Amino acid sequence: MKALLLIAGILLATVGGVITYRALYVEPRSAVVITDTEIRELPNYARVVGGALLFVGGSALALFAATRKVKS
Repeated sequence: MKALLLIAGILLATVGGVITYRALYVEPRSAVVITDTEIRELPNYARVVGGALLFVGGSALALFAATRKVKS
């Protein structure tokens, strides 16, 4: 059971990292801010935050599954 949780945590963290990376660097920008001095393109922050949450949650699950519990 612990091995299954470890694998699931690693997979969740991987998917979250890929989503975050793609939202920040690869996919086209979702918003454009035009001012008098510059034009800025903004990434899709909902996907960035969602991917980061998946990454952190998957990492925590994998760490929880990998550590040994001491019974007292």
